[in-house]
Amino acid sequence: MTSQLSAICFHANRPADLARFWSGLLGWELAAGPDDEVAVLPPDPDGFRIRFLPGREPKTGRNRAHFDLTSTSLEDQRQTVARALEIGGKHIDVGQLPEDGHVVLADPDGNEFCVIEPGNEFLAHTGLIGALACDGTQEVGYFWSRALRWPLVWDQDQETAIQSPHGGTKITWGGPPVAPKAGTNRLYLELALPAGADGVAEIDRLTSLGATRADAGESDVGAGVGVGGSRVSMLDPDGNEFSVQMP
Repeated sequence: MTSQLSAICFHANRPADLARFWSGLLGWELAAGPDDEVAVLPPDPDGFRIRFLPGREPKTGRNRAHFDLTSTSLEDQRQTVARALEIGGKHIDVGQLPEDGHVVLADPDGNEFCVIEPGNEFLAHTGLIGALACDGTQEVGYFWSRALRWPLVWDQDQETAIQSPHGGTKITWGGPPVAPKAGTNRLYLELALPAGADGVAEIDRLTSLGATRADAGESDVGAGVGVGGSRVSMLDPDGNEFSVQMP
């Protein structure tokens, strides 16, 4: 049985504070977890959680992934930006042009995100988190499409995007040039297997698609034991960390 996207995880300097920010911005429910972990829960039962874990490395450079939040109108966009600034976000400059319609912000831990202008057809009907926008190759987009069994909804000029068959947030990869990776990513994907699934077979399947096991000395993603079993740390074809929660 295929593992499912369970959570998008943040390494955070102050996990509880960052969780409160995202809970307030998205309107999602806060939920405490073990060992100082905290999460915000999606209103849709088919959606993914956002988990916040204690980070071990300072943020250096721009993240390889960020959220694109959608807007239903210019006033809605303005209100989302104002709410983010009120609860601890800030404007940042990543090279956007004055005529660009989206607004680039950072959360209190410095993680970039965008508030997209209304009328963006690509993100229509995705929900408030329209996309997890990633730096990455076409190959890694193909890998994640096969790994999650999510169809490709964009594949052009080496840019790729996938989306669950149930709809919701898209995951996109911008194609080359991809900046060199430095250290452990602050955002990573967490997969989970349903009860009764063969975890060994799933790890073998992911490996056959191009993933590799992450050495414990190279990545702290997924270390330790989670609810229901251990987490296996892996790397996708672009070297991005992800974890698989075993049943």
